[in-house]
Amino acid sequence: GILFCLARGSSRSLCAAAMAPVPLPHKKIVKKKTNKFKRHQSDEFVKVKESWRKPRGIDSRQRRRFKGLTLLVNVGYGSDKKTRHMLPGGFYKFTVSTVKELDVLLMQNRRYAAEIAHNVSARKRKEIVERAAQLNIKVLNGGAKLKSEENE
Repeated sequence: GILFCLARGSSRSLCAAAMAPVPLPHKKIVKKKTNKFKRHQSDEFVKVKESWRKPRGIDSRQRRRFKGLTLLVNVGYGSDKKTRHMLPGGFYKFTVSTVKELDVLLMQNRRYAAEIAHNVSARKRKEIVERAAQLNIKVLNGGAKLKSEENE
């Protein structure tokens, strides 16, 4: 595929774009709230981290939803079921650890993109990326842990 394109003298980006799987048409992804919910008083104390915790105090102003306080997390901020967990490109993530696991995505290459697990070695990563190119599967982190072969 790509090697053929390079041999004919065209640019690499055009060939890669022609070969890459195109996601299926989907609904526009709408996020109701793009900024994070911060924990109450995390801006006042260093010991109170920003990660969300539900306020549970009996006198808590935030739990009682007083005016001017941070919004509480609730189910109404959830994403549309059709676009939940969808990446901006229109694919869903599928974590892959072995070359054999790519075969699952063979018929779903326009809906799912492979993401190589963090604990896979550079050698196995290379094999996975090569096999994914043969099966026309998009790999999200295909360039990770690769050493450049130019200096050898």
